[in-house]
Amino acid sequence: MVSLKITDTKTLGELLRAQRKALGLTQLDMAGVGNSGNRFIVELEAGKPTVQFQKTLDTLNLLGLEMVIREKTSGDL
Repeated sequence: MVSLKITDTKTLGELLRAQRKALGLTQLDMAGVGNSGNRFIVELEAGKPTVQFQKTLDTLNLLGLEMVIREKTSGDL
């Protein structure tokens, strides 16, 4: 997967859904493996802005993804 600029929770949710499906997993699979409820996965993929941050990071990890923080370039300001 290529890097993707995430600017909102909706985009993050879409990315996570695409990665989950690419791995052949269902939302229930993710909830079970990630020790979270199915509702959390549904809300995360829907882009709910108030989901728990640590659970989000854990889900990224389960999907083989990571978050990288960098300074904006001058064109991004």
